[in-house]
Amino acid sequence: MFITPILAAAAITATPANWAKVSRPASLTESSQPIGEYSNGCISGAVKADLNNPYYQVIRQQNKRFYGHPILVEYIGDLAERAHKAGLPILLVGDMAMPRGGRFSSGHASHQTGLDVDIWFRTVKAPLSAENLKKPWALTIVKDNFLETNKYYNKDIYTMVKLAATDDRVGRIFVNAAIKNQLCNDTPEKERAWLHKVRPWWGHTAHMHVRLNCPEGAVNCVKQAPIPAGDGCGPEVKSWLDAILHPKKPDPNQKPKKPVKKIPPAMCEDLINLK
Repeated sequence: MFITPILAAAAITATPANWAKVSRPASLTESSQPIGEYSNGCISGAVKADLNNPYYQVIRQQNKRFYGHPILVEYIGDLAERAHKAGLPILLVGDMAMPRGGRFSSGHASHQTGLDVDIWFRTVKAPLSAENLKKPWALTIVKDNFLETNKYYNKDIYTMVKLAATDDRVGRIFVNAAIKNQLCNDTPEKERAWLHKVRPWWGHTAHMHVRLNCPEGAVNCVKQAPIPAGDGCGPEVKSWLDAILHPKKPDPNQKPKKPVKKIPPAMCEDLINLK
């Protein structure tokens, strides 16, 4: 591994605003490397998604959030091709990472190391125009009560999530608890092994958030704790639905916790300063 010398006269602080100002990738290392945690890191040697792929389109390209580790770009292409072979329409790819990763000024806490991507549940039979790509509408597949899927959930969405999860590169897929519950209901108990990776999380009603494992040899990538054993159906997903049905009332006597300020890894400070 080599470290490129910093050329900036005055150091730039790795704040959300400054990460967003960076217009192109840069490399601290000979190969592409995710650095730090998914929610506190950056990406050295990021590459662009394929903006001309026939089986997926990247939305909101004006935000420059279509960068990632090469393994992520490869994964997206493979998923879109598998989806096409399964008869699904064109996939819509949302946020990946910015040119050098780092914290977004809005929208996500993660997506910082080039290993996360949002795949929308909405698909399109024909490519969207440039104007519609700038301002696409999202398809929410969960009812307003957040307990059940709605009429827009269908077999294609089930297939999409299953295809996404049945890939060894994937560590986790976040979806709304109602979606996880529906996937469990639609899958025979003996065939639920792939649902182990599909994790319930707040929001995520219009897209699935796919997170890849740290690639082999990525020594600066911080791995997440292992997922609990089991398929996550039954009691686990029920606990999420119960929390929605019976939310805990805030304790008026409890003092608010001070927010924890995350300090980016030193390598990320070096990366944002590269010319």
